[in-house]
Amino acid sequence: MVLVIGTGGAGLRAAIELAEAGMDVLTVGKRAKDDAHTALAAGGINAALATMDPQDSWQHHAADTLKESYLLADPRTVQIVAQGAARGIDDLERYGMAFAREEDGRISQRFFGAHKFRRTAFAGDYTGLEIQRTLLRRAERLDIPVLDSVYITRLLVHDGAVFGAYGFNPADGTRYVIHADAVILAAGGHTRIWRRTSSRRDENTGDSFRLAVEAGARLRDAELVQFHPSGIIEPENAAGTLVSEAARGEGGILRNALGERFMARYDPERMELSTRDRVALASYTEIKEGRGTPKGGVWLDVSHLPRQTIMTRLPRVYQTLLDLQMLDITREPIEIAPTAHYSMGGVWVNPKDHSTDVRGLYAIGEASSGLHGANRLGGNSLIELLVFGRLTGRAAAAYSRSLTAQPRSAAAIAEAREEIDTLLAADGPENVRALQRAIRDTMTEHAGVVRNEEGLRAGLAELSVIEGRMESVGVHPDIAGYQDLAHAFDLKSAALASRATLEAALERRETRGCHNRSDYPDPDPDLQVNLVWSPTTGVSRESIPAIPEEIASLMEEVSTDGKLAE
Repeated sequence: MVLVIGTGGAGLRAAIELAEAGMDVLTVGKRAKDDAHTALAAGGINAALATMDPQDSWQHHAADTLKESYLLADPRTVQIVAQGAARGIDDLERYGMAFAREEDGRISQRFFGAHKFRRTAFAGDYTGLEIQRTLLRRAERLDIPVLDSVYITRLLVHDGAVFGAYGFNPADGTRYVIHADAVILAAGGHTRIWRRTSSRRDENTGDSFRLAVEAGARLRDAELVQFHPSGIIEPENAAGTLVSEAARGEGGILRNALGERFMARYDPERMELSTRDRVALASYTEIKEGRGTPKGGVWLDVSHLPRQTIMTRLPRVYQTLLDLQMLDITREPIEIAPTAHYSMGGVWVNPKDHSTDVRGLYAIGEASSGLHGANRLGGNSLIELLVFGRLTGRAAAAYSRSLTAQPRSAAAIAEAREEIDTLLAADGPENVRALQRAIRDTMTEHAGVVRNEEGLRAGLAELSVIEGRMESVGVHPDIAGYQDLAHAFDLKSAALASRATLEAALERRETRGCHNRSDYPDPDPDLQVNLVWSPTTGVSRESIPAIPEEIASLMEEVSTDGKLAE
């Protein structure tokens, strides 16, 4: 049996592959399966189908991906995704997904930032939601058990090989010991460790990172985090919720508190159509230098656009702001600030099958690393789920079948049980939620859009204090369930992910893509490497293989005329 942890697109696609291969599979997640993070992805999914531009090819897709990564993506991973992308779309069609189509029946494709050709397929402005629904329907047809009320606290490992996982039900505290030949981690990234994030509460808290590291795996490029330029500021419980970049693409204007259209200072040619990292940096700078709004943001205004344009082209943005703020964007501007959006690093994996340092353990999706480097090409995250969901599912099935016996460890299970028992007995003065907020404040202040040596060292010092306070937490299940216990494990994950991010960001003394060091404003050729982290060895440098000539020869500047840049 193979256990898949995470019920989003990556986990479901892997589970489907395993089931179609005749394997027993169990998929578990800590939040509702129809509301996984994948459902939030709006823009589209990339594949060089050449339905709109016949000259497009997987080599062009790979070239655009590598160039946009600032040469930190692994060319082997990129080639596998680009070559397998068309198959990923075919799989979704086979499962019944309704893509937007041209009048003659071809799958419609549009430009996304930094793509040379139109290769982003889509379903309205809810592509991720449609993919999630499609995969869930397929999983149901295959009778794949999907449990969405299981919080995995520890992977069970013996002699360097995984043999299952331990967890509990956050509703009633029921414990689970799950024995498995192989485990696929698909539990997302770590963007929730910042104050403003496009992730919802209690997701992307670094669970995958902690589970993998405690099992004996390593992390790669934890410092490379994409900050989206437009997250809303209030209400507090929704701070960071995205305002789609389509708002800028349709003609939205950015202004500071003085009313200045400030992008003229940062990218006078492309203005609001500039790259995601550049717009985020511009907004951050305006706010930091005192030209931000009283609440610490800038204004994004679409009210000058025809009402019909807003209602037909930006319906989700319109409804979101109406629901959350009672704000009518056809009349008033939106107050926004940069928000942590996507973990481009993650668990260290083999580029071929996404296996880790632990035998039988795999990581896919935002939990993994290798594809995005220092900037993610828009639309690549969704196709990555499909390509490596399929390949890793197949690899895990082969690994499971190769086992003649599976040694288990009663001591490992006892340790996992003891970890929960200890937390449930904890009655210290420290509040778990308050410590989570302290971590988010530290990361926002010292490891946000712009970093420097002094700030990162201050962040590490603050984190050490928080880690000390974590020894005195109180965990108090109540009539509503064991959510406080889940938050305590979220806190453990956030602390580990924060330490990895701060230490790697300190080591990367350069500015490259999403990683802005004010004290090292230029890229350093010696740092065209991946940074690999573990709590025992700290940060080490890993060289990146050469880019094949057939791809390297196609890497060139992509025209952004009239297009929203990535």
